[in-house]
Amino acid sequence: MLYQLYETQRALLSPFSEFASATAKLYSHPLSPFAHTPLSHRMSAGLDLMHRLAKEYEKPEFEITSVEVDGIDVAVQELVALEKPFCRLLRFKRYTDDPAVLAKMKAQPTVLVVAPLSGHHSTLLRDTVKQLLKDHKVYITDWTDARMVPLEAGPFHLDDYIYYVQDFIRHVGEDCHVISVCQPTVPVLAAISLMASKGETTPRSMTMMGGPIDARRSPTAVNNLAMNKSYSWFENNVIYRVPTNFPGAGREVYPGFLQHTGFVAMNPDRHLSSHYDYFLDLVRGDDDSAESHRRFYDEYNAVLDMPAEYYLDTIKTVFQDFALVNGTWDVGGDLVRPQDITQTALLTVEGELDDISGAGQTKAAHELCSGIDAKNQFHYDAIGAGHYGIFSGRRWREKVYPVIRDFIAKYDAAPLHQPAAAKRAPRPATRRPRKPTE
Repeated sequence: MLYQLYETQRALLSPFSEFASATAKLYSHPLSPFAHTPLSHRMSAGLDLMHRLAKEYEKPEFEITSVEVDGIDVAVQELVALEKPFCRLLRFKRYTDDPAVLAKMKAQPTVLVVAPLSGHHSTLLRDTVKQLLKDHKVYITDWTDARMVPLEAGPFHLDDYIYYVQDFIRHVGEDCHVISVCQPTVPVLAAISLMASKGETTPRSMTMMGGPIDARRSPTAVNNLAMNKSYSWFENNVIYRVPTNFPGAGREVYPGFLQHTGFVAMNPDRHLSSHYDYFLDLVRGDDDSAESHRRFYDEYNAVLDMPAEYYLDTIKTVFQDFALVNGTWDVGGDLVRPQDITQTALLTVEGELDDISGAGQTKAAHELCSGIDAKNQFHYDAIGAGHYGIFSGRRWREKVYPVIRDFIAKYDAAPLHQPAAAKRAPRPATRRPRKPTE
């Protein structure tokens, strides 16, 4: 019922939001007589802020169309490499006419970025992808909003997430390097563990960033909520059915609007201050600061619904039973044994000021992966970085990325295993592309 009420409220606010936006322009456009009245700047700023507070935020685009490689700008095209009901595997393919740069790009490592399915869209990792593209071939998981998946597609459990990751690794190739950010560190470690236990060739390296491998260590407010409430509490209080105006009507989900409320509730003063600063920037005519605010909140306010089965499985497995660290996690009848991983190098990254995954939670992966030689295990603490700072922003670009880049390069040049030559079917004749590609 709550979801239906929310949708009704959103529908009622939509005309008001559009009216506020139009009226704000009326008080700011230089050709409008209202723009020259007293307090017009404040009127326009206030109405613009009302518009942004009331509007619906759609999924943003990656908008990565070019990147600099070896000092040369190369074109980037976003392609769907593999599509499943609950996720698309995206590839960011690079194109250039420069033969030297093309040869260099073809020789660069392949990276699979596993984005979190925890509220925000994969575009939250836009900065991560853009930086990686300078030195790597990049794939990323793009999780689908559960309200857009018809009931006929069936449920989506945490086990299914693991199987998806395994399928993506096999598709990208066994010579890839896997980077998991936040939530997926746990299922990615499980996926690679199960592949190792079955004798499959595992990725050359895995980088785990800011994730709850062992949520008992330095628990944060997020961890405490998941650990202190019962499983039935989550079932009864945060799970709702998708309304009839979406393709996934009737599907049980953890709605995005509830998740967004939780995000804001963690730092309400910061968000209030940010919105007031935005109002002042508009009044002062500081367009650069105002646009920076818009870009951030266009991403921050765009949320997706999570499948109820997946969310509840994660609560129980990761934050209540601690099944991974206790060695009791069973996936499809197979026990998850990180100690079976021997041919994949490991790097963990934590932010000093991370208020979502506390200190030591990600680093715990090293104790679990006892089969990896100690000389092939590394940990990096990003001093001064919060949770988002380890994969986005200045600290990511200047501090964290060089560590990950060098780690991947090391094990791409000298992998712990020699992957078997892949058999490829002959390609059908195609029209000549405009530009050579990596």
